[in-house]
Amino acid sequence: MKYTSAEAAKLLRKLNEEKNSLMKREELSSVFIAAVGENVEDVRPEYDYRKTQDGLEELDRKIRVLKHALNVFNLTQTVPGFDMTIDQVLVYIPQLSAQKAKLFGMASRLPRERMAAYGRGSSSIIEYSYANFDIAQAQADYEKVSEELARLQTALDVVNNTEQLELPF
Repeated sequence: MKYTSAEAAKLLRKLNEEKNSLMKREELSSVFIAAVGENVEDVRPEYDYRKTQDGLEELDRKIRVLKHALNVFNLTQTVPGFDMTIDQVLVYIPQLSAQKAKLFGMASRLPRERMAAYGRGSSSIIEYSYANFDIAQAQADYEKVSEELARLQTALDVVNNTEQLELPF
């Protein structure tokens, strides 16, 4: 069957939830406690060891196949307008985000900022912090990086919601 990357990610989440649910049911029913004098068969929870193990193995197989298909898709599918594959974009987005945060701090600075004052009266010493860069250039770079990040995220969303990959189940 063919899925978009976004659909495949949702399917992966669903498979992981199914596995976690089956593991929790196994944890709750594979061992039980009965009081002395209580009929063990009356309190024994329903549990089929073989069926549970087979179910877990099948879910693990599907998860492996799906993750592999997504990895191959991410390694081979390019993002239009960026000359990068999805896996490269997934590295580039956090890099741009970090750069955007740094530039925001720099663009938000004042050219001169009062830091501290020591002493009293006319003999006090006042310390200032000075920006050692062009704040306007930092603002321009911030805007450029913000636009690039937004454009990249939109392009990735389009690919994830339109391009399809083949899954064998």
